Amino acid sequence: MLKYICKCFENIEGTWNTDKLKAQLKALEKSHLSQDVRKDVKKLDEILETDFIEIVSSGFMFYKEDCLTSGVELFDMSLHNYEVQILAPDVVLATYFIEDKTRSRNTLRSSIWKLIYKIRKLYFHQGTITEQKFLNE
Repeated sequence: MLKYICKCFENIEGTWNTDKLKAQLKALEKSHLSQDVRKDVKKLDEILETDFIEIVSSGFMFYKEDCLTSGVELFDMSLHNYEVQILAPDVVLATYFIEDKTRSRNTLRSSIWKLIYKIRKLYFHQGTITEQKFLNE
């Protein structure tokens, strides 16, 4: 049943295939950070879940409609120290570090990804400014 619900969580000898899941979500996260996706409303709409919420580093909240109508900011960013934790068969928490080269600052980030009709959607995202430097991967 779990394989049907979430085939990327392949249960191999009683363990989750988190490496496959991590690679898949990291690729989605990187695409969400790319300027190609951030400036393309259609691509952004495909990634964001209908009830998407983002709490930005300034403390403001944005919703999917805000992102689609106002757009999202375009910055040169690199992703580091990507980790995932399975919260439920169809829900995953991702945490990572962003080096923002445009604004010369770093942020710790968290995203919640949901599997909806066999498609991964970004449900929640938060970024917190940090003085911390990223650790080598």
